[in-house]
Amino acid sequence: MMPQVIAFTKMHGLGNDFVMLSQETLQALDLNPDRDKARLEKLAAYLCDRHFGIGADGLILPAPPSDANSDIRFVYLNSDGSWAEMCGNGIRCFAIFVQNQGMVQTNTFTVETLAGPIRPQINPDRTVTVDMGKPILEAAKIPFNAALFDRNETSQIQNHSLDVLDRNIPVTAVSMGNPHCLVFQDDLSQPVDPAVFGPALEKHPAFPAKTNVEFIQVLSRKHLKVTVWERGCGFTLACGTGACATAVGAIQLGKADHDVNVELPGGILNIRWDGNPESSVFMSGPASYAFKGEIELPVSLLSPVPA
Repeated sequence: MMPQVIAFTKMHGLGNDFVMLSQETLQALDLNPDRDKARLEKLAAYLCDRHFGIGADGLILPAPPSDANSDIRFVYLNSDGSWAEMCGNGIRCFAIFVQNQGMVQTNTFTVETLAGPIRPQINPDRTVTVDMGKPILEAAKIPFNAALFDRNETSQIQNHSLDVLDRNIPVTAVSMGNPHCLVFQDDLSQPVDPAVFGPALEKHPAFPAKTNVEFIQVLSRKHLKVTVWERGCGFTLACGTGACATAVGAIQLGKADHDVNVELPGGILNIRWDGNPESSVFMSGPASYAFKGEIELPVSLLSPVPA
């Protein structure tokens, strides 16, 4: 078998960067997201490697929807090859990408994701506003292992004390289709180091599916500053679902207004939520092309993965 050269597109949302592959490329590789999961995991890890591959926080693929009410399906793998339910920055890039590919014809459409249907709207200035759906606040659905702490599975996890390494840390848990652990640094007498506590919280037994972790400074009721440790990725310049979860948690705890700017290392996202658990969270921000190119894939990536 000879090595194969494929085309790719690199995009980013506030520096949270992604490799995008077209349906034509997937067909050329004879890859189906529903059939070839192990091969796609290997491919994602290779393409996202910043030394041997292209380099990215994740791999994004379009696919035909399995839901008749959706226009297209969003498939996302982290840089380590693991699967993720949703990615807020990724969905904005995806919206621009599939429209430019001619796969959707309108500025507003419905995207099937593992976190449920998402509706992005491409604005005249080419920013994207996304109806991210309602936040998930019940412990069992986040998921948060409430039984470990004699808590009800339907309870909300706000300022819940967790023993982490040598510290007791109050955390708030929110899901936006993927789990988030919020650490408000102003609630701590001594702020914690994200490089140390990010990986420890990601794999804490309280989060059976692991978790993303946001370390938050409240600069004002309209301005939150966040450092993100992303599940399966590590430090990232931005996280759209993390910005949404941060705003939801801050609003619930009375720390922020219902329209708030969330400052991430890569830039600012605007998040709107009216505080009603049955209401959608709206995220607005940019999606940018970085470059397009070709890459030669090792033969080992093209071979079938043993069952």
